[in-house]
Amino acid sequence: MNVSLSELAAWAGRYLLTIEVADVLDIAIMVFALYKVLTLVQTAKSASLLKGLFVFLGVLLLSYLFHLNGIYYLMSKMVEWGVLALIILFQPELRRILEEMGSRRILAFFAHTENASVLEQTIGQTVLACTEMSQSRTGALIVFEREILLDDMVRSGTVLDASVSSELLKNIFFVKAPMHDGAVIIRHGRVLGAGCMLPLSKNVNLSRDLGMRHRAGIGMSENSDAVVVIVSEETGSISVATGGMLKRHLKAETLENLLRNELLPQEEDEADKQKFSLLSLLRPRKNGGA
Repeated sequence: MNVSLSELAAWAGRYLLTIEVADVLDIAIMVFALYKVLTLVQTAKSASLLKGLFVFLGVLLLSYLFHLNGIYYLMSKMVEWGVLALIILFQPELRRILEEMGSRRILAFFAHTENASVLEQTIGQTVLACTEMSQSRTGALIVFEREILLDDMVRSGTVLDASVSSELLKNIFFVKAPMHDGAVIIRHGRVLGAGCMLPLSKNVNLSRDLGMRHRAGIGMSENSDAVVVIVSEETGSISVATGGMLKRHLKAETLENLLRNELLPQEEDEADKQKFSLLSLLRPRKNGGA
């Protein structure tokens, strides 16, 4: 059956007229909820499970389209238990979502807004502490939590709720302190936990001169979007791990700039860039007019 473009446009127009405001709102809420769920389960483990789920659904669809009755029957039976299987597989992520929604930061679940001044102070105190610990060759492992919550890691150590200060960080990582071997986890400018255990990196290509503290920092950055600051106990060098990558031998200025770029919101910078681009477009016209 041949359908002209005018008929297709008329059909599309009639269909759009049937859409109500409630339908648009319903779709927008579902898309936003799906986006939030995906951002909360964006770990390496969850990404692999989601890829496997999409492959399974794709094979199920193909078996239905090509009438592969045997495969379709077996996979459709597996779908009946799929909800229970997903609950079991994503149990840590689902628990984290429920904890986030039930916490006093429920508004932050829908709009993560951070106090830039608190973060700037936190970065300054962290850089000061790392600089002094680097000079005294005191090992340190500091994790800055971002979108992915690290509640499981916090539970492995001592739960705290304290403002970040250089003296607090130096006391925690003092060689004779009981929590100096673990990691400090910082959330929204406050020390959330200390003495926390982090997962080691599974990257077999890491340099052999990297110790357990560096491997734990890299492993944490591989399994989350956290920014991890590491001070070597042997050499005193400062490193930062993000996304499974390690930047070593950082100076205090470089460390501060890196943390500011990774942790501070960038909306103001983008607005400034847009204003600058508009001015740059207007200036040649003015010069040409003159």
